[in-house]
Amino acid sequence: MTRVKAWISAARLRTLPLSVSGIIVGSALAYNAGAFRWSICILALLATLGFQILSNFANDYGDGIKGTDNEERIGPARAMQSGLLTANQLKTGIVFTAILTSLLSLALIYTAFGSDKFIQSLLFFILGLSAILAAVKYTVGRGAYGYRGLGDFFVFIFFGLVAVVGTYYMYTLNLRKVVFLPALTIGFLSMAVLNLNNMRDRLSDSRSKKNTLAVILGEKKAKIYHYSLIGGAFIASLIFFQLTNTFKYSAAALVVFIPLAKHIKVVRANHSPALLDPQLKKVALATFFFSLLFALGFLF
Repeated sequence: MTRVKAWISAARLRTLPLSVSGIIVGSALAYNAGAFRWSICILALLATLGFQILSNFANDYGDGIKGTDNEERIGPARAMQSGLLTANQLKTGIVFTAILTSLLSLALIYTAFGSDKFIQSLLFFILGLSAILAAVKYTVGRGAYGYRGLGDFFVFIFFGLVAVVGTYYMYTLNLRKVVFLPALTIGFLSMAVLNLNNMRDRLSDSRSKKNTLAVILGEKKAKIYHYSLIGGAFIASLIFFQLTNTFKYSAAALVVFIPLAKHIKVVRANHSPALLDPQLKKVALATFFFSLLFALGFLF
């Protein structure tokens, strides 16, 4: 495999659609409010992709160094695990991606707030730094929070609240309580993707002392938690569309919960972690298509 293909493999392209779902939803809400700007949209998408790729590189490096990625691991082979990239190469990639993502974030903050809104700029600068630290510290270092069952919490904060509510605020410079409902939907579905990944790797993670929430809860409770996340996402969406009559065409996004209901049946009947791997793609794409249908509804 060529070096370029190795880096593409380490970037895990299949994770990228999920990462931009919150940006799409936040931008759609801003469009409805008459505040949409392409400059903010493009920079927000690029910065978010940078955060996700940074997280993927760091996750590959952190799990590789700790020995968590080994022959027992289920799912696609990691770049470091399979020898495609060395630890030093991944460290270089992490530093480069962090710098590039920081520059994109600064450009986004300046585009959104200019030079006269210091408080907002400072707040989002801190959020950007926090996102970079969260992307790296998920598996890297002794205090890696992904090894202490905190990954779900940080996914909810950054994929849900920051992505949707933060994006909306960058466009409009104000907050609406109702915006938090679609943020809950994206956040819960993103957590469901992570939980599914952790259920798949639960046994090998347990042996490697990676105490994800799925490891802490055990198989039965992790499944109940998974159903609750998808159910919570559906309820939040339902309440949102009931409260906002102007969003009736975007309610077509609820159709994604039909395959998700079938997905729940598959998870409920599953007793082989390896068979959960194909379900990851289904939940991630359902989240992405929810955001697309949500946004496209405004065109009508």
